[in-house]
Amino acid sequence: MKMNRIMLAAPKSGSGKTTITCAVLQLLKDRRVPVSSYKCGPDYIDPMFHQKVLGVPAKNLDTFFTDEETTRKLFLADRKEGDFAVLEGVMGLYDGLGGIREEGSSYHLAKVTRTPIILVVDAKGMGRSVVALIAGFLQCDTDHLIRGVLLNRMSKGYYEIIKPLIEQELSLKVVGYFPDQREMHLESRHLGLVLPDELADIRKQLRETADCLAETIDLDALTEIAAHAEELDGEETAIAQHPICCTIAIARDDAFCFYYEDNLRLLRQYGAELTYFSPLHDENLPDCDGVLFGGGYPELYAKELSANTSMRDAIRTAFRRGMPMVAECGGFMYLHSLLYPKMKAGSVAEGCAMAGVLDAECRYAGKLVRFGYIELEEVRGNFLPPYEKIKAHEFHYFDSSENGRACIATKPATGKKYSCIVSGEHYWLGFPHLYYPSNPHFAESFVRKASKYKIV
Repeated sequence: MKMNRIMLAAPKSGSGKTTITCAVLQLLKDRRVPVSSYKCGPDYIDPMFHQKVLGVPAKNLDTFFTDEETTRKLFLADRKEGDFAVLEGVMGLYDGLGGIREEGSSYHLAKVTRTPIILVVDAKGMGRSVVALIAGFLQCDTDHLIRGVLLNRMSKGYYEIIKPLIEQELSLKVVGYFPDQREMHLESRHLGLVLPDELADIRKQLRETADCLAETIDLDALTEIAAHAEELDGEETAIAQHPICCTIAIARDDAFCFYYEDNLRLLRQYGAELTYFSPLHDENLPDCDGVLFGGGYPELYAKELSANTSMRDAIRTAFRRGMPMVAECGGFMYLHSLLYPKMKAGSVAEGCAMAGVLDAECRYAGKLVRFGYIELEEVRGNFLPPYEKIKAHEFHYFDSSENGRACIATKPATGKKYSCIVSGEHYWLGFPHLYYPSNPHFAESFVRKASKYKIV
């Protein structure tokens, strides 16, 4: 398959690659280019910006979650000959697992997908040193994938001085620059950006960012680099589309919004029809045979979730009847009996009643409780075959009085192990965010359980 593509990566986090990526996607849309986006790593929020704000199809790719062949297949899934793909890197270009391994890094993903890299360099406060910095990154580029540079936070006057110097000394195309625009900075919260709906007039802000970049980028040079990306094997994934056998309801609203598109795609492939509902606003569950509660920010909507007693009752009743349920992070928090949100200094913490599936409490810990990649193995095979593992990611500031002991989590970089996950024949509940393509048996098992519940 011939797919034009580039990766926008950077020497470090905070270099402005998300802002630049959003602007480039908008400019390509303006040219009516059939563009799609991919985020490297387990970040939910950047793809939400691409998809919800810009209207650009977006997915995640991660070479820790999936092997090289599977990653390429996921990359090409649902794409067509001639599509244009923009991949946004994560952290620094070479920062992978544990900060030192290539696996899971932006560079590894670029190697696996044979994607040309545009290095976004924050040049604020730098002179000729920017040449040395770029030269160092080129020296580590064993596959010669860095094909261009975009200089962020640089003035027009200095750009005209430094651009020919970089191109002459490093034989590397400089595709443009972006001036220092503080009003166009996208705020941070925990992991990634704040949610799109929380930013006032976000579409207007990104439109202005794209218009600004249009004046300072050589978009023709960038698309030419993308056009020289080599062809990839376009074979489809091995999982065929199964006939529809059940309906799985997905909790999706302002409180629950973290879903990997390839997770949902796998559920559909195994025969689940997906329907969506809002624990915040709907009074009851839709007609369904299973429920998936994704992550998000239930702590920000704890009072509203608590006030929706009819929904809480419906979920608790469905669980007690044996309806299959999977809950991750924020969804796991919602299924507790009580949730204690973060309180202002000097305030008394008040618990908000949640769905009550678990007789347990969830509280703000005041610090990051868990962070990073893990591999999960069930002690008893409720959702996974014996001795098989599924890969996941954790990032949460809340902790539970009942984290569960149904799985052993292993940190791949250190080998550290700990217990987590509350699971049984029809439920899997815990803080880890699962990536189903790392072990499709999990999705298959969830659909099979929902199908069995429908028949019964």
